[in-house]
Amino acid sequence: MNEEERLLEVRQLDILDTPPEKYLDELAEIASAICDTPVSLLSIVDKERQWFKANKGFNQTETPRTDSFCAHTLHHPNEVLVIEDPLNDVRFKDNPLVLKDPKIRFYAGAPLHTANGNVMGTLCIIDNKSKTITETQKKMLQLLAGQAMDYLEARKVMRRQDATIEHSSTRIKKLTDLSPGVIYQLELTPEDRLYFSFISKGISEVHPNLDPEELKVDAKICFGVVHPQDREMVQRSLQESAEKLKIWDIEYRIGTAGKEVSWHRAHAKPEKKPDGTVVWYGTFQDVTPQKKYIETLEQIIFDISHVLRRPVANMLGLTSALESEELNEEQIKLYTRHLKSVSEEMDTFVHKLSDDYSEIRLKFFSEKPEDNRPYPEKN
Repeated sequence: MNEEERLLEVRQLDILDTPPEKYLDELAEIASAICDTPVSLLSIVDKERQWFKANKGFNQTETPRTDSFCAHTLHHPNEVLVIEDPLNDVRFKDNPLVLKDPKIRFYAGAPLHTANGNVMGTLCIIDNKSKTITETQKKMLQLLAGQAMDYLEARKVMRRQDATIEHSSTRIKKLTDLSPGVIYQLELTPEDRLYFSFISKGISEVHPNLDPEELKVDAKICFGVVHPQDREMVQRSLQESAEKLKIWDIEYRIGTAGKEVSWHRAHAKPEKKPDGTVVWYGTFQDVTPQKKYIETLEQIIFDISHVLRRPVANMLGLTSALESEELNEEQIKLYTRHLKSVSEEMDTFVHKLSDDYSEIRLKFFSEKPEDNRPYPEKN
């Protein structure tokens, strides 16, 4: 037996100092009933102690390993250790548990062993009077110990899976909390109950006046922050998405009439559960900066196509006059002054467009104006 390997497997069970569990308590009760003993224990042998996970009729939760009967099973994983009278056994006659309370006079323990053959402890029965048990009773004790070990192994796997799931959930939550906008899972039941089964931390930034916990009970609260003129459209589009199971993708205004509004976008994919509940997996985002940016670009394009038309027409007229007329020196100077004036007007306007573009980039995208200015500064 490799004691370090055995202790590692004991630790991997993650069982030491945990509360009682009904299934293991019942196995101990059955062992006592089968063998007609007042005490039954499910013990785990640690480095310096034996600790009792299940305990029927014994007034201690653990004892030193040096006093342990169960420790004598560690080298015999497939044998039931039976001590019919410890006072007649040199290994146990001076044991404190024999000489003092509980004054053990009979012990039988079936090892709890892993697939590697390492013994974790025993399912044991104890009496305060000498006795014997039959081969059938010993076999039953082994079978119960096997059931207990299967339970402990399954418990270990489940706890590992739970830890993995919890770790993954924590990691996903951190990622969703850092994501721009809101990530959510929205559900609509056949009874017309609408609620968020999951909603990321971003909701507090996008909608600071909404309580995320309330939204997990009633998501229809969200409709109250939608602009009155867009509210019916949003409700209708969500209902249509539920009925046709098509992507929900809509832009709408947030705010009240007569006040400055912001623009939001909802995008989600719906699925239907067997019970008829429709579930959307999607995002909410504040798209106001993008909308403002597009509006600014559209205004710039309009200005280029309309405001620049006049100086360009003047310049074309002047160049045509220069080409068609015989001009003296004074006339040439006059036309040159006109051309310079028109050029300066165009230059001023182009730099204004550049400044407007840089300003909007700075305002909505936190970039430095000089990073976006396509023209050099005027001297």
